[in-house]
Amino acid sequence: MAGGLHLISVVAVCVALAGAAHGRQSGQTPQSPAATTPQTPAPAQTPQAVQTPSQPPGQLALDEVLRLANAQVSGLRQAELNERVAEEDVRQARAAFLPKVTAPLDYIYTSPSFGLAPGEPRVQSYIANNAISEYQALLSVTGDLDLSGRLRATLARNRALLDAARAGTEVARRTLRQATVEAYYGLALASAQRRAAEQNLAAAREFEHVTSLLLSGGEVANVDLTRAQLQTNQREGELEQARAAEEVAAAALRVFVGYEQARAIASADLSTLTPAPGEVERFTAETVKRRPEFAQFEAEARAAEQDVNVARADRRPQLSYVLNGGFDTDSLRPPRLREHVGTSAAVSLSLPVFDWGAARSRERQARVRLQLAQNERAQAERGFAQEFTASRTQALSAAARVRLAAEGVRLAESNLSTSVARYRAGEAQVVEVTDAQTTLAAQRLAYVQALADYQLALARLRQAAGQ
Repeated sequence: MAGGLHLISVVAVCVALAGAAHGRQSGQTPQSPAATTPQTPAPAQTPQAVQTPSQPPGQLALDEVLRLANAQVSGLRQAELNERVAEEDVRQARAAFLPKVTAPLDYIYTSPSFGLAPGEPRVQSYIANNAISEYQALLSVTGDLDLSGRLRATLARNRALLDAARAGTEVARRTLRQATVEAYYGLALASAQRRAAEQNLAAAREFEHVTSLLLSGGEVANVDLTRAQLQTNQREGELEQARAAEEVAAAALRVFVGYEQARAIASADLSTLTPAPGEVERFTAETVKRRPEFAQFEAEARAAEQDVNVARADRRPQLSYVLNGGFDTDSLRPPRLREHVGTSAAVSLSLPVFDWGAARSRERQARVRLQLAQNERAQAERGFAQEFTASRTQALSAAARVRLAAEGVRLAESNLSTSVARYRAGEAQVVEVTDAQTTLAAQRLAYVQALADYQLALARLRQAAGQ
């Protein structure tokens, strides 16, 4: 028995030395299981990447990731281009109110008429022409007088479409932000799971080493070492899976920020992003109406109303004018040219009579589009309310799970320490230790999963609340 106690003392010293060596390799002081328990940060903690001297290469804060994502080619860039197209439509609609100035320059040649007697003045062949050679140089001013209101309705419609495009740009920006945030915290979760898998593997290897020493001293059976080796093998497999998942998540985030696949990238440590008190409760359902989708729906409805006015204007009189100044002559010589210099004006009034119902059909079509916009808004309002409720519920649940999982990690670490001590003293079977290791691994994964779920739910809640 004394030899067994002596062996246990040697094992304890070896374990302590191994722990100290592991702490020196990682640049940290070895801590007790209770010291590694996740702690709740101060209320001022915000979900930003904490820059530390030992941060991994390529670590980016969330704000920097969002800035890089906004600069990449994406749906946001497409929405910005659509906004620029709408701006040009407004400029064109404004220009329709102003007269258009042109300078047509024409030269017309007509062959002389056949059958003329000798010495008879030459006459053009076609009755529509004024001379055999005709020169025209005019300054022409044309325009429309908006009696029907078509130009005003077109301008108002294009302005509404511009407002809709601007709101659509904001919607695209928020959609890109949400997708980027999910990729960012996806990488944070994968990295945390990889670190947890490394901790679990280190604990399994340490226990396997202890079991091997006890077996060499005749304190335990060979089956105990086999079970410890199986536990180590399982933890190694979990670590490989975690590493692969981390690389996949990093590749997904690189797509958003425009990094090459070989470039290092890392996100914030999830343990620094624990929930702050009252962070979820400050979001209320009244803020849902701040979402840019509502501004987009209102602008689209205004545009549909103006489409009705444009279609109605097609059944009203249209008034246009043409002013010309210059010369229309058969010779460029000064005497003849001066005779044919002058001005002219023309006013045209067009009265629509019958178009087989095409104008009325366009008006009915525009009214249907207006109803579609109204229905789409009503459906979206219900969907946004449901999205807010679901996101808030998920965030509150995730915050509670973070607290429970943190306590679970603390208890699981204590349970593992107790089980190892009992096993060393010969009071417990190896199964108790392996079960404790499995429980600790599950609690660590549950903790980091709850942290990631909370950040994702909080991001969705911000978007649902119009922030």
